[in-house]
Amino acid sequence: MRILVAPDKFKGTATAQAVCESIAIALNSDHDIAIQPLADGGEGTIEAFGGANRSDLVSGPLNSVVEAPWRLQGDTAIIEMAQASGLTLTGGREDNDPISATTVGTGQLIAIAIERGARNILVGAGGSATTDGGLGALEALTPLQRLREVSITVACDVETRFVEAAEIFGPQKGASPSQVRFLKRRLERTAQMYLEDRGVDVLDMDMAGAAGGLAGGLASVGALLVKGFNAVSEEVELLDSIEKADLVITGEGHVDGSSFEGKVVGGVLDLADEAATPAIVIAGDFEKSLSCPVPIYSLVDEVGRGAAFTETQKSIEKVAQKAISNWEKHR
Repeated sequence: MRILVAPDKFKGTATAQAVCESIAIALNSDHDIAIQPLADGGEGTIEAFGGANRSDLVSGPLNSVVEAPWRLQGDTAIIEMAQASGLTLTGGREDNDPISATTVGTGQLIAIAIERGARNILVGAGGSATTDGGLGALEALTPLQRLREVSITVACDVETRFVEAAEIFGPQKGASPSQVRFLKRRLERTAQMYLEDRGVDVLDMDMAGAAGGLAGGLASVGALLVKGFNAVSEEVELLDSIEKADLVITGEGHVDGSSFEGKVVGGVLDLADEAATPAIVIAGDFEKSLSCPVPIYSLVDEVGRGAAFTETQKSIEKVAQKAISNWEKHR
């Protein structure tokens, strides 16, 4: 039996690759197992494409120098803005400066990729510390004429509009209510500037608010904004892999209603349904009121919250063994 293991990360406890490996260990060696770590445009996007194969020093979100890993395959570059301008680089929301946090480093990384020969650039836009509307990135990309021969796609993990980014995500980045109001006004002015200078209206553009407006800023210079899961799944030809499988196992750290709104679990289940391939979900935990169309197993329910967080990979192995055993009994 051919089993495809295609999960997202369990945020804070296990990368998507680690989840894949734990599930693969749990499965009977008689099975033909294929693994494909996935992401929705946030952290883990590079990993979904095979991992970083280079890194460069750029300016971090608070202007200290950071080493940002990225991937170049042929003339295609895979960049995670979180590696250059991410919240984790500041030490978290408590240590972030939400007003000063900048996307300059992300722009520097895009510029480096262009200098190294990239002509197609995929930017994962999740995990940001910033709400600068992409101004820092565009500053680092000046002169913008260099973008004329380059195709940039922004893989967005939210559908938030440009100005909404301040109110919805500002507090998660450490912004106080007064700072949120300031950030909102700044994004409004930035959107007006993009309209006047480049003729691009980012205000009502879906996904323009991803990464604190970085997506909108890049869209103002011609970037294409797409749902992150769609971008990743198409690049790795996920539907083809699902069609070849007899069973798909997917999962993420916490499954709730948002998991079915452009995220990995919902996306995989949609493709599995399209391919008429059975599927199982393994989650760290899940919303009990959720109506899931396939069997779902929770680490918290099976091994307890403590083990789920402190021994995540072993817990995944144990739960995966139970899941596949039950599936084989009832197939």
